[in-house]
Amino acid sequence: MFKETKNIVVMLNVFMRWFLKFLVSLLSIVVWPVTILLNIKRNRKCPPPTNPILFKSATTLAMMIRNRQITSEELVEAYIERCKEVNPYLNAVVEPRYDMALREARCIDKMIASNDRTPEELAKEYPLLGLPMTVKESIALEGMSNDCGTVYPYRNPAKKDADIVRLARAAGAVPIAVTNTPQLCMNWETYNNVTGLTMNPYDQKRTTGGSSGGESALIASAASLMGVGSDIAGSLRLPPMFNGIFGHKPTPKLLSIQGHIPDCLDPEFEEFFALGPITRYAEDLTLLLKVLRQPNGPDVPLDKPVDITRLKFYYMEGDGSSVTNTIGSDVRKALDKAKAYIQSTYNIEVKQLKIANIEHMWEISVRVLFNIENVRNIYTDPQVRDQWISVWPDVLKKMAGLSNHSLTSVAYGPVKKFFDALPKSYYNNLLRIFEEIKSDFNEALSDDAVLFFPTFPYPAHLHYRIFYKFLNCGYLTIFNALGLPATACPLGLTEKGLPVGIQIVANKCNDHLTIAVAKEFEKAFGGWSPPNKELLNCIKTA
Repeated sequence: MFKETKNIVVMLNVFMRWFLKFLVSLLSIVVWPVTILLNIKRNRKCPPPTNPILFKSATTLAMMIRNRQITSEELVEAYIERCKEVNPYLNAVVEPRYDMALREARCIDKMIASNDRTPEELAKEYPLLGLPMTVKESIALEGMSNDCGTVYPYRNPAKKDADIVRLARAAGAVPIAVTNTPQLCMNWETYNNVTGLTMNPYDQKRTTGGSSGGESALIASAASLMGVGSDIAGSLRLPPMFNGIFGHKPTPKLLSIQGHIPDCLDPEFEEFFALGPITRYAEDLTLLLKVLRQPNGPDVPLDKPVDITRLKFYYMEGDGSSVTNTIGSDVRKALDKAKAYIQSTYNIEVKQLKIANIEHMWEISVRVLFNIENVRNIYTDPQVRDQWISVWPDVLKKMAGLSNHSLTSVAYGPVKKFFDALPKSYYNNLLRIFEEIKSDFNEALSDDAVLFFPTFPYPAHLHYRIFYKFLNCGYLTIFNALGLPATACPLGLTEKGLPVGIQIVANKCNDHLTIAVAKEFEKAFGGWSPPNKELLNCIKTA
């Protein structure tokens, strides 16, 4: 019986890989020339930031506000003006709240001026006092759009703040806008039929990634100081990589996910899905995580000092899957640069991590994530939350060009049904392999090691090319399935001026290790680099 089951697994595995490769080859023939035509006129350059305030970290600015070196109103106004300047180039803002933000900033300034609390006391009570921030549209901000890129016949703003937004505002943060996301966060390209397409500040022709693409584009263009996003398949890592900034997918349950759309009834959802911070400066990841963590969450020592010399370092170039692309030259150079720095600076060898059966992780991670039940989607029955309406009417409407839903949201239904129809014995066998892989990662990383892993095989590609590169999601979903914290860390620009970076991964509850290494690389390689810096010379000359 076991032998028969094993044979079925092998046959399904071979067939599925062959089919996926065939599908991707077919899609590339159709999509590649279309993307050339669609992007011909996208050639405007996002202007680089010039206001010195925009080059300071949230940590520094919070200290300046507490010490009355700058007012919250000045800071918020600077970021609002920058939003207005760059959004015509990016299309990242779904709904602004500029007037309300300025009123809140003035109230904060009055509070600071009228009390005698010391800067230290203010820092303890209001660590984000007076700092502007943006919020991904899928995360509830009271009174603001929370439709997550879905076309509705009526406006349905958020009734109350999501938990992490409530904590940020209680700590003194001032939200200035909600930002664009693909419909229901179901794409690695930030596009929907409400707000449209969000463009990369380094090159309008290229994607910002998804689903936290609006946040990442605004933060990278210095139009937002800091923000929050979500991650079920890389959305706190791919957009930051494509936009040259920092993002962090935390240890599961470190931050509450209450107030996110789509939500889910499956109690296992929080093991794979996370909300987290996106910033231009690595130190601000720690600042935000300390504020946003939930009181009853896992014990992650965010303030614990990290001695780099006592860490073990590993690297992998991918999961060895035959359906993903191998890393390109730009990503390989970035990975080699990270390894060489650790070797030359600390005389620590960065060893290749070899995990048995890792080549199965692409399929395991996809199957595990699609096995999550009752994720809210376009097929969720509005009357009975844990049931679906029929899938096929929406599929047929999409094929006829009559649907307001995005292709990926429509495709979710048939794909989920396909995976659900596969033999349970096949899935159970994958789970047995998965448990062995999890055990091997846990043993290798322990509490004193980090892993360098590619975020994606290449820097940002042209818009819509994700439709034949989607199999590379395996570089991201592996750590959702494993539940490991991962920091997206920029490592400079390519020869074409595009950001490139890697993921820094650690064992559960060791988020402080990945962020410490990200801070080290920021000091070594410069971290965030403003988009289109060459235009500054033109401005100065003029």
